[in-house]
Amino acid sequence: MKKATNVNTAEFDSKVIGAEMPVLVDFWAPWCGPCRALAPILDEVATDFDGAMDVYKVDIEAEPDVATRFGVQTVPVLILFKGGEEIHRRVGALSRTQLTAIIEQKL
Repeated sequence: MKKATNVNTAEFDSKVIGAEMPVLVDFWAPWCGPCRALAPILDEVATDFDGAMDVYKVDIEAEPDVATRFGVQTVPVLILFKGGEEIHRRVGALSRTQLTAIIEQKL
Protein backbone atom coordinates (compact mmCIF):
# COMPACT_ATOMS: atom_id res chain seq x y z
CA MET A 1 0.00 0.00 0.00
CA LYS A 2 1.42 3.35 -1.02
CA LYS A 3 1.19 6.18 1.52
CA ALA A 4 1.21 9.94 1.49
CA THR A 5 4.83 10.99 2.04
CA ASN A 6 6.15 13.96 4.00
CA VAL A 7 8.03 16.52 1.91
CA ASN A 8 10.18 19.34 3.28
CA THR A 9 11.05 22.79 1.96
CA ALA A 10 14.29 21.62 0.31
CA GLU A 11 12.49 18.82 -1.58
CA PHE A 12 9.29 20.68 -2.48
CA ASP A 13 10.30 22.15 -5.83
CA SER A 14 11.83 18.95 -7.18
CA LYS A 15 9.11 16.59 -5.91
CA VAL A 16 6.05 18.81 -6.46
CA ILE A 17 6.72 21.69 -8.85
CA GLY A 18 9.12 19.68 -11.02
CA ALA A 19 7.06 16.48 -11.01
CA GLU A 20 6.11 14.96 -14.34
CA MET A 21 2.83 13.58 -13.02
CA PRO A 22 0.15 15.41 -11.01
CA VAL A 23 0.76 15.85 -7.29
CA LEU A 24 -1.69 16.26 -4.41
CA VAL A 25 -0.24 18.11 -1.41
CA ASP A 26 -1.84 18.06 2.04
CA PHE A 27 -0.88 21.03 4.20
CA TRP A 28 -1.47 19.89 7.78
CA ALA A 29 -0.44 20.33 11.42
CA PRO A 30 0.00 17.75 14.21
CA TRP A 31 -2.52 19.51 16.49
CA CYS A 32 -5.26 19.57 13.82
CA GLY A 33 -8.03 16.99 14.41
CA PRO A 34 -9.47 17.15 10.87
CA CYS A 35 -5.92 16.73 9.52
CA ARG A 36 -5.47 13.54 11.51
CA ALA A 37 -8.85 12.27 10.27
CA LEU A 38 -7.81 12.99 6.68
CA ALA A 39 -4.47 11.12 6.93
CA PRO A 40 -5.79 7.57 6.30
CA ILE A 41 -7.93 8.86 3.42
CA LEU A 42 -4.83 10.36 1.81
CA ASP A 43 -3.01 7.04 2.16
CA GLU A 44 -5.92 5.28 0.45
CA VAL A 45 -5.96 7.86 -2.35
CA ALA A 46 -2.17 7.49 -2.75
CA THR A 47 -2.73 3.76 -3.31
CA ASP A 48 -5.73 4.31 -5.60
CA PHE A 49 -3.81 6.71 -7.86
CA ASP A 50 -0.38 5.04 -7.62
CA GLY A 51 1.40 5.56 -10.93
CA ALA A 52 -0.94 8.40 -11.95
CA MET A 53 -0.40 10.90 -9.13
CA ASP A 54 1.88 11.37 -6.12
CA VAL A 55 0.57 12.41 -2.69
CA TYR A 56 2.70 14.47 -0.32
CA LYS A 57 2.18 16.05 3.08
CA VAL A 58 3.62 19.34 4.35
CA ASP A 59 3.64 19.97 8.10
CA ILE A 60 3.07 23.73 8.23
CA GLU A 61 4.79 24.03 11.60
CA ALA A 62 7.95 22.24 10.44
CA GLU A 63 7.88 23.86 6.97
CA PRO A 64 6.37 27.37 7.40
CA ASP A 65 8.12 28.73 4.30
CA VAL A 66 6.21 26.38 1.99
CA ALA A 67 2.91 27.22 3.71
CA THR A 68 3.59 30.96 3.35
CA ARG A 69 4.61 30.56 -0.29
CA PHE A 70 1.21 29.08 -1.10
CA GLY A 71 -0.82 31.31 1.22
CA VAL A 72 -1.84 28.48 3.54
CA GLN A 73 -3.19 30.06 6.73
CA THR A 74 -5.51 27.31 7.95
CA VAL A 75 -5.41 23.53 7.82
CA PRO A 76 -6.11 21.15 6.31
CA VAL A 77 -5.59 22.52 2.81
CA LEU A 78 -5.28 20.20 -0.17
CA ILE A 79 -3.66 21.59 -3.32
CA LEU A 80 -3.54 19.66 -6.58
CA PHE A 81 -0.61 20.53 -8.86
CA LYS A 82 -0.24 19.59 -12.52
CA GLY A 83 2.72 20.66 -14.62
CA GLY A 84 4.06 22.61 -11.66
CA GLU A 85 0.93 24.76 -11.44
CA GLU A 86 -1.84 24.76 -8.85
CA ILE A 87 -5.01 23.51 -10.55
CA HIS A 88 -7.28 23.02 -7.52
CA ARG A 89 -7.41 23.99 -3.85
CA ARG A 90 -9.70 22.62 -1.16
CA VAL A 91 -9.83 23.90 2.42
CA GLY A 92 -11.13 21.50 5.07
CA ALA A 93 -11.51 17.77 5.43
CA LEU A 94 -13.52 15.66 3.02
CA SER A 95 -14.41 12.04 2.43
CA ARG A 96 -12.52 9.61 0.22
CA THR A 97 -15.43 9.69 -2.25
CA GLN A 98 -15.39 13.50 -2.41
CA LEU A 99 -11.62 13.65 -2.83
CA THR A 100 -11.58 10.93 -5.49
CA ALA A 101 -14.30 12.75 -7.46
CA ILE A 102 -12.31 16.00 -7.40
CA ILE A 103 -9.12 14.27 -8.52
CA GLU A 104 -10.86 12.40 -11.34
CA GLN A 105 -12.53 15.62 -12.52
CA LYS A 106 -9.29 17.63 -12.48
CA LEU A 107 -6.99 15.01 -13.99
